Amino acid sequence: MEKILKQTLKYPYWILLVILIISAVFFSKMIENSRMETDLDEYMPQDHPAFVYSDQAEEWFNIKDGIIVAVENKNNIYNEETLNIIIELTKTFQKLPQIEKADVTSLYTADNIIGTEDGMDVKAFYKKTPTSAEDLNELREKVKTNEMVFGRLVSEDETVSVIIAAINDNVFSQEFYEEILTIAKQAETENVKIYVAGRPIVEGTMALLGPADMKKMVPIVLLVIIAVLYLTLRNVQSTILTLLVVLFSTVWAFGLMALLNIPIYAVSTMIPVMLIAIGVADGIHLFSHLQLYINKNPEATKKEAVSDMLAKMWKPVVMTSVTTAVGFISLLTSQVYPIKYFGLFTAFGVMVAMVFSLILIPAGVMIFKLPKPKVKEEKGNDHHFAFKSTIKILKYKSVTIFATIIIVVVSIVGIGKVWINSSFLDKFERDSEIVLTDAFINEHFGGTSTVNLILDSKEKDAFKNPAVLKLVNKMQNDVVDSLHLVGNSFSLTDYINRMNKVMHADNEKFNNIPNDQNLIAQYLLLYEMSGDPENLWKVVDYNYNKLNVNFQLKSDNSKTINAAIAEIEKFQDDFKKLGIEMKYAGSGYKGLVFTDLILEGQIMSLVLSLIIVILLLGMMFKNIWIGVIGSVPIIITAIIGFGVMGWADIALNTTTALLSSIAIGIGIDYAVHFIEQYKINSQSGDKLLTAQKTMAHSGRAILFNAVVVIAGFMVLLFSVFPPNRELGALVSLNMFISFIGTITIMLILLNKTNIYFKNKKEK
Repeated sequence: MEKILKQTLKYPYWILLVILIISAVFFSKMIENSRMETDLDEYMPQDHPAFVYSDQAEEWFNIKDGIIVAVENKNNIYNEETLNIIIELTKTFQKLPQIEKADVTSLYTADNIIGTEDGMDVKAFYKKTPTSAEDLNELREKVKTNEMVFGRLVSEDETVSVIIAAINDNVFSQEFYEEILTIAKQAETENVKIYVAGRPIVEGTMALLGPADMKKMVPIVLLVIIAVLYLTLRNVQSTILTLLVVLFSTVWAFGLMALLNIPIYAVSTMIPVMLIAIGVADGIHLFSHLQLYINKNPEATKKEAVSDMLAKMWKPVVMTSVTTAVGFISLLTSQVYPIKYFGLFTAFGVMVAMVFSLILIPAGVMIFKLPKPKVKEEKGNDHHFAFKSTIKILKYKSVTIFATIIIVVVSIVGIGKVWINSSFLDKFERDSEIVLTDAFINEHFGGTSTVNLILDSKEKDAFKNPAVLKLVNKMQNDVVDSLHLVGNSFSLTDYINRMNKVMHADNEKFNNIPNDQNLIAQYLLLYEMSGDPENLWKVVDYNYNKLNVNFQLKSDNSKTINAAIAEIEKFQDDFKKLGIEMKYAGSGYKGLVFTDLILEGQIMSLVLSLIIVILLLGMMFKNIWIGVIGSVPIIITAIIGFGVMGWADIALNTTTALLSSIAIGIGIDYAVHFIEQYKINSQSGDKLLTAQKTMAHSGRAILFNAVVVIAGFMVLLFSVFPPNRELGALVSLNMFISFIGTITIMLILLNKTNIYFKNKKEK
């Protein structure tokens, strides 16, 4: 390998030209074929049993995510202006090619089940906008006495009415999103305000802000990295060459994604930040070694200096890159597509950065010039601080070990507090328009998030059975009453309660499930004859052996969904006795399964990457105990990192789930460089001098590396997405802990175990 690398020194211009040509190809592909994934269902594994069943249930009952448009008039909605706006918006949405006419529900299209002299009829609440006070009051009374509409389509304070436009997953686009917002904005008047919310709107906003956030982040990261690199390397040429490595590796990573037609997910937007922050590590170590060599050999030629740099540094550069890539490759164990692809393409970028570091940086030095020697470092006290620090660390090793144990124990307690969250709304600022809009609609209605309970029986007409329907009704009431975050529920029972009431002259005593199955069957037949049976098939199938119970939630986070399902599950045994199986569907339930997959993938990734890293280090240094010692700082870092998450109430989500892999991937760099230098210095046979020289050489480079990486990730604090900011702070903390752990705990272990001095001692 060393010989091959030295051969490349003969053709520096050709190397630079080839890299530029290939990078140009990747860049053109990136511009031409990159696309942002806006459908959050595509973030999930489509072959997972839970998602397969959910998709099937969505077909049975036409379950779709809806765009929710709230029309507010603070006086009340029962006036000509507001009711006209509801009609116009409803008709406008029905005409859009992305929305099926039957999938738009509003006060204008809702069915009003009423009793008549001849039996039962289903009519519209209004076809033309009432103008007289008498007609408006009549409409108000119709709505107020209809439990299927009041509190669902019209708020209980009568100031807000919603229009729900259900759409298919594959029709949403950036253009459609902007069209919806434009329609809503144009409908607003001095008295009427329009709010737009719903899962598709969240998707659209994420798709809009994601690339914008990336465009803002990358230049800031570059400026910070340039500034910190120059301050650490003190050389313009070294800074530029190191920067070119990370720029080219980023272009190659995104170019390959575009070439393979892999979309950009929300988490993918952080790949440039990762590669820019990580990719500088090799350059820092290479130039740090080169500078130390030139200081000692000021008369050396370019070829001699670069050859020495490659001879001494290619092994640790390769080892650190491979172990870093392993940390990210382990994310392939996740079933969550964004995390899987993030791991794969970040690992590819890291390996490309390694190749560029070993050929582009030497070629650049050969084309231009060597850094100037720093003569002042040749004085006797050049490494005074490093030498003195080493003595203190080894002298007070008991204190260090005891303090570490205390911190680890406290962190383990904190890990027990970590919770998982798949909420997409929590990715936005709490005072952002989309979050405030969602909160406004949740305040006035049952909730913008849903969980669909699917009750499945093998018996035909099972859901005409009064005992079964009464149990469903009891479950709905109990779940809504016991959890304030479950705002409402809706199922076949709501139809039957309403029909029984209107067939008894609107007597509230009959707002319940009748005991006679034949009577229930007659009600349903009357509705099918007089109403729109398509509405009925959204809650029950044609054979009445499958039922869809919809629960509206006021939050889309996992705690709320878990709490709702826990209450629903209390009825599992009762339904089982009636031969009914409980399953779930819809976007809310998918989100819950999604969080479980994140946790499962995170645990597998962490365990797998640790095992592989230990084995790799053992193979690289031909001693498995070196692998164990080298992994100690990153294990401590991972424990403290997750402990901080628990104590700070930072949830594990698609973004923060990357924490352990980043901690292992980057943190192991420090261990490899430190151990390699320790091994070389151990030839002196003096344990203290070995530790001091290692601290002066690798400790210095690791410090520079940590400063640059921390500065790079701290830029994420300027992201518009809170999880990105949390990740930036956590990774920066982890890098600091890894650095401290490497130069303290790992140094103490190397010194105490005599791992490189046993044979020398015996001799």
